[in-house]
Amino acid sequence: MIQLAKKLKSILEKAGKLKPEDGEAMLAEAQKERRPLSELLVKKGVVTEGEILAHLSRAANLPAIDLGRLKVNKEVLDAVPMDVAKDYKIFPIDRIGTILTIAVANPFDVVKLDDIRIITGCQLRPVISTEEAIEKILGQAYRSDEETVGDILGSFEDADLELKETESEDEGMDLSAISDEASPVVKMVNKIIAEAVASGASDIHIEPFEKRVVVRYRRDGDMVQVMELPKRMQNNVTSRIKIMSKLDIAEKQKPQDGKFQMKLGNKAIDFRVSILPVIWGEKTVFRILDSSNLALDIKGLGFEQRCLDDYLWACERPYGMILVTGPTGSGKSTTLYSAVRHIASPDINLVTVEDPVEYTMEGINQVPVNPKRGLTFAGALRSILRQDPDVVLLGEIRDHETLEIAIKAALTGHLVLSTLHTNDAPSTITRMVDMGVDPFMVSSATILICAQRLARKLCTHCKQPSDLPKKVYIEAGLTEAEVSSPEFQPAKAVGCPRCNQGYKGRFALLETMRMTDPVRRMVVERANVMDIKNQSLKEGMITLRRAGLMNVLRGKTTLEEVVRSTMAD
Repeated sequence: MIQLAKKLKSILEKAGKLKPEDGEAMLAEAQKERRPLSELLVKKGVVTEGEILAHLSRAANLPAIDLGRLKVNKEVLDAVPMDVAKDYKIFPIDRIGTILTIAVANPFDVVKLDDIRIITGCQLRPVISTEEAIEKILGQAYRSDEETVGDILGSFEDADLELKETESEDEGMDLSAISDEASPVVKMVNKIIAEAVASGASDIHIEPFEKRVVVRYRRDGDMVQVMELPKRMQNNVTSRIKIMSKLDIAEKQKPQDGKFQMKLGNKAIDFRVSILPVIWGEKTVFRILDSSNLALDIKGLGFEQRCLDDYLWACERPYGMILVTGPTGSGKSTTLYSAVRHIASPDINLVTVEDPVEYTMEGINQVPVNPKRGLTFAGALRSILRQDPDVVLLGEIRDHETLEIAIKAALTGHLVLSTLHTNDAPSTITRMVDMGVDPFMVSSATILICAQRLARKLCTHCKQPSDLPKKVYIEAGLTEAEVSSPEFQPAKAVGCPRCNQGYKGRFALLETMRMTDPVRRMVVERANVMDIKNQSLKEGMITLRRAGLMNVLRGKTTLEEVVRSTMAD
């Protein structure tokens, strides 16, 4: 699709949507990452998907179509074989006699259109869509022709795989049944994974109970039950996952962690697997690491302008420590990776220490922690400091030893980026002092502390104006002037087939606290957290709740979502 990318770049440049120098850089990045240019442009906020469709439609003199609103005609699918549709990146929409309407991502490739005309024996009526929209609907539409969950479960029963009830380590296991690609177990595991990825889930949970096994996905932060498996299938499914992750299938009494990679469509997706013994068996959790969904551009993360300015300012410092805090799953890694991508250049030695390495980045030295072999965060950091680094990303600070080495590195000419688990930015100071570090060292080494949460984004296709009175928003923290301004356009979640109960996707809320001279003095004097917070607020700090309310004001999310994901100031 290189030709399409170049054509799209040219079209957007002529329309004034893209500067020539930016277009060349983004084209090179898209080719390097093997991603559609349209996807990259939307991710970075250069243009919307609707704008891309409009410009392509105008240039090709063909109508555009929103495939997300399309009702699939299964009879028309027979006109184009699945492998042809996927290879040529097209989707059949309608057929009247010998006239076939198809959605194409590249309407300028006449050779491809001739091939499809010959294969189908139909006259073509092309309409415009994007490559990623076509790939998404292809996976959903043609999957209906594959085996359903019921079919797979039926074949499992027909296979009559024997499941031993004993929990001894020498339990008999039919390994051929859980490694043969045609087996029901393999089909079921593959189906669970494929549907999770297609639905945009971030995690898969396979949970054993007394008489059933529940499969749930985490979508936009919420857990959603998608299916139930028979209890007799439990051990075989778990063993299949262990084989994929190169774990010990005989070990059932200890937690195990592993990973594997699968290619789905044209994307290679990594999965991080955790297996935990529970009362009714072993619970399995997959973390889906799809690098194509990772927005590594700082300006594309959706931070408030003040927070973005603070973060960029800190990234440009030659030395010091930047901390991003928050609970597990709050997007801290994405924020740190964005800083690494922003800082990285050929004249800088940048090294990361991670447990595990979630996303690989070209040109960055990434060190995976391996405690079993004696490679801990502290040990790896000591070794890295002998490698003459300029910038060090430390996946997590877990103990006094690691914190102490990180602070010394920040004080000796290195820029250190890391994470901690705290509720907000000011309380991070107390946390570091409680871990045994002198307040003077904390104030001297730290340059910026960020607290982060993820909030669900309203679906743009179905959201409606909020009917809550303005008084409710004022009580939540917005001012009279803000609720009376033209920008005040609060919305509510409704729900449609394209979203999850009115929400689609998540965005980051960031709270940034600069270590200014007054704040440093307060830290050295062991001032309490509230005093430090009040001083930072005087200096213009935007809290997590305030960042959320500013997005409520613009209609990006709801007041209920902000109250759910942030603490009151």
